[in-house]
Amino acid sequence: MKNRAWVVLALLMVISAPSFGLQPTRVRHRKLGRLRHYGLLMARMFIPSAASLLKQNELINLFDLPRIADNDELEALKASEELVPLRVGPGLRIQPALDLDRRYCRPWTRDFVEDLSLAYYTRFHDQLQINSAVRTVLVQHKLRRHNRNAAPERGEYASSHLAGTTLDLQRRGMTRDQMHFVERYLFYLKALGLVEPEEERRQWVFHIMVSKNYADWRKSQTAMDLAPFEDSQQATDVQPARLGP
Repeated sequence: MKNRAWVVLALLMVISAPSFGLQPTRVRHRKLGRLRHYGLLMARMFIPSAASLLKQNELINLFDLPRIADNDELEALKASEELVPLRVGPGLRIQPALDLDRRYCRPWTRDFVEDLSLAYYTRFHDQLQINSAVRTVLVQHKLRRHNRNAAPERGEYASSHLAGTTLDLQRRGMTRDQMHFVERYLFYLKALGLVEPEEERRQWVFHIMVSKNYADWRKSQTAMDLAPFEDSQQATDVQPARLGP
């Protein structure tokens, strides 16, 4: 009788397994699989570092580019065309929330992102998104109030956005293949000393500072038939391309 009682008790435990925490074990395994997949997406080739910030500022100093203090300086650089408007195209859109006054960058930075977006569109028939471009010292100071991850507005570790050389491209929503494509593209240019990229984690963006030398390197390459782009002022709310039926 005792043996039969133990068998019955064992059967009851199996039948009521969820009550004893067995079902959550399977759930944990599923969660672990998702976390592993998430971890693969989170893996970064270009980890932000103090050394990278120093290098970005060294390049800015090398080319004697000013850190833009306020809107007056920003408007003066626009008027002299030392800063040019970002343009949208088949492979490039701009975050609608980005202030129209800050949809500007250096001419060679615009060339870079248009070249990258063309290659990206050719490969994936999808768009890259610009989340941030030029900033003033005042804007960077305000940003640091609620974003501890933001670089300082002054000093040797200052944000390279202040010189108009840098763009943030959104990583969120990319597939693993798309991320790896952009990483490989940047790896080659970084090896040539033409870009200094970082993959931020909290903001999920590619932060890419482009060297002025990109302009000369670009001229040395085979001529490219670039897809048409529009000034961002003329396309303030561009949505991702919808392809197919």
